[in-house]
Amino acid sequence: MDDSPDTETPETADGDDAAPDDEIPEDVKKYDRFKKIDTATYDRANEFLRERTYVTAREWAIARLCADFRTETGVEMTKIGENLPELVPFMTDTYTPQAVNQARSSFDEKVRKAGATFLYGAMSDFYTAEELDDVMYEVTEVAKFLLEVEGVDLAVEQELAAEDQISSVMRDVREHSAALRHDEVCCPECGHEFEAGDAGQ
Repeated sequence: MDDSPDTETPETADGDDAAPDDEIPEDVKKYDRFKKIDTATYDRANEFLRERTYVTAREWAIARLCADFRTETGVEMTKIGENLPELVPFMTDTYTPQAVNQARSSFDEKVRKAGATFLYGAMSDFYTAEELDDVMYEVTEVAKFLLEVEGVDLAVEQELAAEDQISSVMRDVREHSAALRHDEVCCPECGHEFEAGDAGQ
């Protein structure tokens, strides 16, 4: 169970008010993601995400900002933190660069853990092809909704093409994992190799 904070706290927010309008950078003023939930509160956005994903609304928003405000020299974490309420309607406090980095790192860690959990489930033969299709449909719908909230307009053709690609990849995963289960297995932690059928090693 995730125990990261569900709400903005003094530990992650520096408590300063947003910068005056004449001090807001031009690219921040033009930033228009998340406008579709302009009237939503942090708690409502957070509740939606917590019911369907591992991440909080804070982590989701900051991960998106870190991707959008990346330069050749790195992520503009100070700019993101100082202008957070201007960039994301449901965020009310400014953040320190350290708090921005913490939220992004937390998002990255959860993506890796969720990915490992999902792939293990897909590769372990716990689910039929039809059941995996159902899982993929559900998670794809949530992902598409989040993209749409961020302002991405997905054409029907794009959605269908993406779903076909995902289904194709999942068929490959099942096929290759079936072969893997009957071949040599290498532990990802220590590198020890053992036969898949040797339970005692």
